Amino acid sequence: MFTDIGLPEVLTLIVMGIVIFGPDKLPKLIQDVTGFIRKVRTFADGAKEDIRNELGPEFKDFEFEDLHPKTFVRKQLLGGNEDPLGLKEIRDGLDIKSVLNDEPAPAMTSAKADLTKSAAPAAGAGAPLSEGERPPFDIDAT
Repeated sequence: MFTDIGLPEVLTLIVMGIVIFGPDKLPKLIQDVTGFIRKVRTFADGAKEDIRNELGPEFKDFEFEDLHPKTFVRKQLLGGNEDPLGLKEIRDGLDIKSVLNDEPAPAMTSAKADLTKSAAPAAGAGAPLSEGERPPFDIDAT
């Protein structure tokens, strides 16, 4: 949570705490703050357990971190052991590398593959393009 706070910031906070609250009240204040944080954490953990219990046994492995959009996209689109939304079939059908390299994707029909082969760029590097021919696409150049 506070991974970007360094030693100078911590020392500044300690000095400010001593100046503002005084050395006699500071230990009691720190104890009260840590007790409050502990109570909030216990309350949040209890609420999570209540939600898991209410959802039923099929959601026993449910993690609240999975609700974060970035985590959800990473887990669903970029891999994972399970595919509850059926996105693996869509991901396999949208093989972007094969489109960029002008290769037919595994899910393409033979008519689309023939169209892709006929529109492939010339094999010679630097060769002039004939009319209607697409220029070659170099994925490393972009």
